[in-house]
Amino acid sequence: MSSHLTRRLLQLYAGLALYGISSGLLVQAGLGLEPWGVLHQGIARHSGLSIGVVSIIVGAAVLLLWIPLRQRPGLGTVSNVFAIGIFMDATIAVVPPVHGLLGQVPMAAAAIVCNGAATGLYISARFGPGPRDGLMTGLHRVTGRSIRLVRTSLEVVVVATGFLLGGSLGVGTVLYALAIGPLAQLFLRVFALPEPPVEPTPPSSAHDTCVPAGSPERAILPR
Repeated sequence: MSSHLTRRLLQLYAGLALYGISSGLLVQAGLGLEPWGVLHQGIARHSGLSIGVVSIIVGAAVLLLWIPLRQRPGLGTVSNVFAIGIFMDATIAVVPPVHGLLGQVPMAAAAIVCNGAATGLYISARFGPGPRDGLMTGLHRVTGRSIRLVRTSLEVVVVATGFLLGGSLGVGTVLYALAIGPLAQLFLRVFALPEPPVEPTPPSSAHDTCVPAGSPERAILPR
């Protein structure tokens, strides 16, 4: 296994683990969850399942919606379904709920920053989008609507459904919505991986050593 691939794998799973941890911290802060977290918590309260298990089930259900949209999952997509829910439940089991704004606000802020870092980590690894992001891009491609409109519409439906089911909607939800875009953009630059070096192909004959004028300086291998 090349060092570049090893780094990508480490970055993928570090990002997914941190995403689950940050989501668990947001639950324990008690100031409101990210949009899909509101839905997961609402379902959890009615099903008796943990919020992490609900996250896994919802992620798998969303992944099934990729089939009619002709989306192709990657390793990161499938790993996303399971890893985030597992680490979320583990965090909730270890970290107690916080009461009082002096504790809640710092925990919620730390969770949102960690979530942005996690997003930058696993997206930069380039192993495929998460199931929810893939649903968004698939609907964008099929409907022709803008990414912004599709994402906003999905999240409004998700938040409204989760809130009606008893999910936690609050100032943390608003802060997450405002901060996650800039944070993700920042950490995508921080964790961007360089392209792997391209080894030149040895010529098969003397005639192959001639390089035509205007040829590119290096080939770009498809991922």
